[in-house]
Amino acid sequence: MLRSLDIRDMLIIDRLELEFQPGLNVLTGETGAGKSILLDSLGFVLGWRGRADLVRTGAEQGEVVAVFDLPVDHPAHAVLDEAGIPADDEVVLRRVNRSDGRKTAWVNDRRASGEVLRALSDTLVELHGQQDDKGLLNPRVHRQLLDEFAGLSGKVDQVKTAWRSVAQASSALDEVRLRIEAAKAEEEFLRHAVEELDALDPQPGEDAELDARRRLMQASERIGEDISRAHQALGVGEGAEARLGDALRWLEGAAEQAGETLDAPIAALGRAMDELGEAVSGVESAMDSLSFNPHELEQVEERLFAIRAMARKHMTTPDELGVFAEDLRSRLAALDAGADEIAGCETALADARAHYDTAAQALSNARREAAARLDQAMGAELAPLKMERAVFTTDITNSDPGPDGIDAVTFTVATNPGAPSGPLNKIASGGELSRFLLALKVCLTRDAAGLTMIFDEIDRGVGGATADAVGRRLADLAAAGQVLVVTHSPQVAALGGHHWRVSKAVTDGVTLSTVSPLSSDQRVDEIARMISGDTISDAAKAAAKELLAG
Repeated sequence: MLRSLDIRDMLIIDRLELEFQPGLNVLTGETGAGKSILLDSLGFVLGWRGRADLVRTGAEQGEVVAVFDLPVDHPAHAVLDEAGIPADDEVVLRRVNRSDGRKTAWVNDRRASGEVLRALSDTLVELHGQQDDKGLLNPRVHRQLLDEFAGLSGKVDQVKTAWRSVAQASSALDEVRLRIEAAKAEEEFLRHAVEELDALDPQPGEDAELDARRRLMQASERIGEDISRAHQALGVGEGAEARLGDALRWLEGAAEQAGETLDAPIAALGRAMDELGEAVSGVESAMDSLSFNPHELEQVEERLFAIRAMARKHMTTPDELGVFAEDLRSRLAALDAGADEIAGCETALADARAHYDTAAQALSNARREAAARLDQAMGAELAPLKMERAVFTTDITNSDPGPDGIDAVTFTVATNPGAPSGPLNKIASGGELSRFLLALKVCLTRDAAGLTMIFDEIDRGVGGATADAVGRRLADLAAAGQVLVVTHSPQVAALGGHHWRVSKAVTDGVTLSTVSPLSSDQRVDEIARMISGDTISDAAKAAAKELLAG
């Protein structure tokens, strides 16, 4: 229950403190007095998206504070727990709107986001504004209203999920088909290219090895003669090895008589002989490596040129030919396996569609069962609203499958016996629409515990006994909770348990709106004004007293 609403510097309100009560609370006043500002301010503190220019001209910021009673079992506790906000038997919402457009909110003195405010508002307040009948006239909204009445959000979510799965499976199938079609267009190229690459079988690093071998073989004839001469000069016979050996033997023979003076030269010659032996061995290895088959150079060049030509053909490097060949093989394998892949995707799509069909049919069955209950509930609600002869029907027809199922839902009415039924926007008058809306909203919120219900001119377009019937239905609703009504109907205002008058005045060139609670005598005057206008006659006062007496 909304216990209090404190508004500061919002539009044409400088400071306003309202203490609301259980039961039927009515707000009256002349058109333009500021009744809608109260709803705008309440919507602001509840996080609703509305007009942006709320701060009173000349003020740095506007502020709204709303206090709600919170019983132990109230559904708002779940929202507060999830947000990590402590709460006992009340919740205090405070929101500030600065003149530069920045907004800041607190819940029980904890900073809170607009999402938290809106989640709380869903559990605290149900607003039925002047634009609701436009939604009632829109058949696209009827399905959503039926789902809300039946509590089918879980089944609707299942259908949405199944529809997404169908879309994803269909997209995957299309993607595979496009890929395979593209592969088929180059199938001849793929098979020929793979055959060529498999026959060539290039290896990573082979290009560099072949190029080095080719260069060595090309140079071998020129350097081979020099290496052979070096080997001859180093080797035995007349070579350096023989001369060093002779010198070593001569020195060793003389060492017996020369003493230690020849030890160092003899040791040096020994080392030289060892190094010379390694040099001779290296030269001989070089001579062996330069020995090749005369046809080998031709073979090396042919393979080197073939590898490089293949790389140029496919616009890659020789070392990447192996990776390129593997990619071509995988594309060719995918093409060969395309039929199986398409069959698998088709099976997945069929399974997704079957799952969707099952979920959509279950939702449709639930909607049709709920439609009968809604029609019955609407019949019970319309009778007290002086529409006992009207017939409300929830018409469900098949529609193209979609994320919301396979149903088209339309609310139709027949307002008089024997008259054909038809869509609300073609059959019902303005006053009838208001009553249909009231009945429908009552049906939709019947199981919502702890809601403060707000009706903004729900009685427009009706008067006399019909307005009295609307007021009595609102009073009945308020008996079990709290209802706030903005009204221009004296019949509705007279049935309120608590009455406020909204007025505005110009002081020192500034227009300000005020809201005042009315005493019993003041209520007589206000309802008399609503009956007769600015000039309150004795007859109007008498009529007002009669209305208040019930």
